Amino acid sequence: MSQREWIEKDFYKELGVSSTATADEIKKAYRKLARDLHPDANPDDAKAEERFKSVSEAHAVLSDPDKRKEYDEARRLFASGGFGPRAQGGGGFNPGAGGFDINDLFGGGAGGQDSGLGDIFGGLFNRGGAGQRTAAPNRPRRGKDLETETTLAFREAALGVTVPLRLTSPMSCTTCHGSGAKPGTSPRVCPHCNGTGVVSRNQGAFGFSEPCDDCRGTGSIIDSPCEDCHGSGVTNRTRTITVRVPAGVSDGQKIRLKGKGEAGLRGAPAGDLFVNIRVKPDNVFGRNGDDLTLTVPVSYGELVLGTTLSVPTLDGRVGVKVPAGTVDGRILRVRGRGIPKRPEGAGDLLVTVKVSVPQKLDDPAIEALKTYLEAEKASGFDPRAGWAGA
Repeated sequence: MSQREWIEKDFYKELGVSSTATADEIKKAYRKLARDLHPDANPDDAKAEERFKSVSEAHAVLSDPDKRKEYDEARRLFASGGFGPRAQGGGGFNPGAGGFDINDLFGGGAGGQDSGLGDIFGGLFNRGGAGQRTAAPNRPRRGKDLETETTLAFREAALGVTVPLRLTSPMSCTTCHGSGAKPGTSPRVCPHCNGTGVVSRNQGAFGFSEPCDDCRGTGSIIDSPCEDCHGSGVTNRTRTITVRVPAGVSDGQKIRLKGKGEAGLRGAPAGDLFVNIRVKPDNVFGRNGDDLTLTVPVSYGELVLGTTLSVPTLDGRVGVKVPAGTVDGRILRVRGRGIPKRPEGAGDLLVTVKVSVPQKLDDPAIEALKTYLEAEKASGFDPRAGWAGA
């Protein structure tokens, strides 16, 4: 939709309110219309969909005090013929002067960014996202970011691993190398717009800029399109990417591969690839941040008398000294034998000792245990002393 069409459109009429309506009146009118016309409430109703877009566009302008002021001023000046230069020495209204630029209202604001109202509804009605002009579908643009997922064993994630990923996605055409032109030929600069992709025209006192019809807004013309990609510079291909997963990656973490996403259209840069990491739980190890956790079964006698345990690590085994009189559930720390983290080194290995009670004893063991319990009692040891008021 051109700038002139925006100005000529009566947003107040779309919402059924007067030009002097308050912000609350505008909000109330919009909510009622949006509820009645929403696509979810009117499936497969093209008229309702178009009406919904119209009232949403109207609300987007009238609900913003600054945009509403600019819109009202633009309509007033347009109705009075105040746009454009007057006779030499006259004081006609000049868009862009005095702090008001009509382009700010309809997109093409500061920096040339596509921020106009025409981009608001792209996601809802599949007309392309913000920053993409629907009037020029073949304009060179950056490729989309892609996402994929890979599942790693616990130790692979902890130590790091290289994994291959097989993807099918739009890629730069290998025949024309992304130019869109048949091999041996090249796109030429559009003579109508001089490569800008935009042409200007005047209607009375008004000047308008629109996508060039000759090149469809691309700024170039392909006389002999590539037969494989039909001039887009992009084809679907299956590829295998080798991904180096760094040591210490955790479940749910994302790895970004710059430039490995969807190919850009007509030679524009490719998007990025984001790899979601899923980590399988391990039968032996657990994880707490950069610390590796481990529970080791021990006997009662080993805790009472003390011992040295041989426990596994990610890259071998290590001896862990259990002091005499260690209580059940105590955590013993082994420095630097946890999850690798560069360049700081590695986390720690946290070993929890857990008493394992025998389910069956032979007669000599039973007699020995009875003798021990009698000696324990004679020594004055009471495991429940002071417990529950005892």
